[in-house]
Amino acid sequence: MRPDRIPLFPLNVVLLPGAALPLHIFEPRYRAMIKVCLEQKSEFGILLSLPKGLARMGCTARILEVLNRQDDGSMDILTIGRAPFRVLQLITEAALLEGHVEYLEDRDCKASPAMHEELVELYETCHIIAGTLPLELGWKQQILESRSEADRQARLVAYLRDLAPHLEKAASIRQRAAGQGHGLN
Repeated sequence: MRPDRIPLFPLNVVLLPGAALPLHIFEPRYRAMIKVCLEQKSEFGILLSLPKGLARMGCTARILEVLNRQDDGSMDILTIGRAPFRVLQLITEAALLEGHVEYLEDRDCKASPAMHEELVELYETCHIIAGTLPLELGWKQQILESRSEADRQARLVAYLRDLAPHLEKAASIRQRAAGQGHGLN
């Protein structure tokens, strides 16, 4: 059973379940948090830090590995996203932000096989052209907050439908530009 009170790490990133996230830990309060998480084999929560405050939904992170430790106590770690959660109450009394959280489960909703097929096809097109899927933080936060696979797929398909033609056009322009001046001395 996961604890309902967890340490929170506000960042300018959205962590999704199953996604790897390398972190450089240098602030003393977060070094202490990571030390406790390593000792207790516990998770911490990552929340998107927004200009107007914090997102109210985040994802827990489990530390997979400490990649290196510096003499000053800072360290590089590799984490993986585990469980989406909603913050019910922020606890700001101590130096380290904590929160009472509610873990979120997906609603039981079948995803469309046609939507799944289109998503895979669009992703492969974008992946081949761009190398990685450049999801903006707002889109990643929407994916995190979605509570059904069908909704996540629909959002990703809409995003990729808009993105794929732009990537294909950019690749075509790069290819034509690379041919310009070919054979000149």
